[in-house]
Amino acid sequence: MSRIGRRTRLAALSLVAAGVTGAGVLLAPASPAMASSVNWDVVAKCESGGRWHINTGNGYYGGLQFSRSTWKANGGGRYASTADKASKAEQIKIADRLYAKRGLSPWPVCGKKSGVHHKATSHGSKAKKKATSSGRTYVVKSGDTLAKIARKYHVKGGWRTLYQLNKGKLKSPSRIHPGQRIRL
Repeated sequence: MSRIGRRTRLAALSLVAAGVTGAGVLLAPASPAMASSVNWDVVAKCESGGRWHINTGNGYYGGLQFSRSTWKANGGGRYASTADKASKAEQIKIADRLYAKRGLSPWPVCGKKSGVHHKATSHGSKAKKKATSSGRTYVVKSGDTLAKIARKYHVKGGWRTLYQLNKGKLKSPSRIHPGQRIRL
């Protein structure tokens, strides 16, 4: 890539990083192939007895017990006004977005239940592959997320690959800080 092309790309990345705030909707994986490693059925069984359309009147809705504000802040409003009115698949899409930002912290009790994380198998399509670094690094800027960085640099496997490559430096995929140097 030429110097001008590289400068243009870096300038564009800086503008995007500086101009985007509160972009929770952009954090989710774009394809079903990148679905989370969380077994949301286990979380829902703990949170709501596995009832995806529950509204008990306690201010939390649906199988994963979203508050109205969390539901809307993570893009749920495109599906329904509250999670209990959305489908199970739609609730899981929003849960994946929230998980990308905050891990399982929104589900402090149920997120720790046995079976919440899918296990890798030694055969079949669920076998996990070890992430390999491109040898490049990136310095995190204000407003960056692993998802944004992965999209910008076309990292195969997206934010999950970046997190796996940098797990020793990062406590959570949602906790990166300006100035950190991460492997791409």
